[in-house]
Amino acid sequence: MLANLEMVKALLDGAERVVVLTGSGVSAESGIPTFREADGLWRQFRAEELARPDAFAEDPELVWEFYNWRRELVANSEPNDAHLALADLECVVPEFLLITQNVDGLHSLAGSRNLLEMHGSLWELQCTMCSWRNEDRTMLSGVPTCPACGALLRPGVVWFGEALPPGVLNQAIRAIAEADVFLSVGTSAMVQPAASFAQLAREQGAVTVEINLEPTPNSGLVDFALHGKAGTILPRLTGALCA
Repeated sequence: MLANLEMVKALLDGAERVVVLTGSGVSAESGIPTFREADGLWRQFRAEELARPDAFAEDPELVWEFYNWRRELVANSEPNDAHLALADLECVVPEFLLITQNVDGLHSLAGSRNLLEMHGSLWELQCTMCSWRNEDRTMLSGVPTCPACGALLRPGVVWFGEALPPGVLNQAIRAIAEADVFLSVGTSAMVQPAASFAQLAREQGAVTVEINLEPTPNSGLVDFALHGKAGTILPRLTGALCA
């Protein structure tokens, strides 16, 4: 893997346009459960059972109990070396976009600014009736209500069965189509549409790199597959570039 690391490092050093996709594996290194592994249960529920519009309609109190627990968990977590390395990389690449499937806000805390949160943010609240929405990092209790109209508020995240926010997918695709290097970091390549981004990048001429603990369905399709902790590999790729 050492030779591949050096090759990817050299490619990043000369890249003008870099796009990075991150998934739950990056957050896991900060102690945040992925909800897809053995630690994926909250009480007796799977996340997929609660992160749904129909679950919220049926029992908003239960869904908010789950999200308030997640907010508290994330509030006690800190960006790890992978988050910090990507924030550093942004400083030296002329055109850089970080696309994340994570909703915890740790990339922003690490200093990433050219950031596209595909699935929204745990820290954003939005009204279920009117257009009110706001970021709120305080610890909530119970079911919050809208200060504008009194209706229930919901987490500002994309639930199963919902479309991505308007324009998000188009913005991601445009950046990927123009990228010199595309990095897929800490994602299982199982959730669409993000699972197809590496293939799209390669079809458009980008060098594609996967960084993940284990092989994924994309491992045989990318130019370089680097397996291990993102918090170990990314600083080795970016350290000298950002010094």
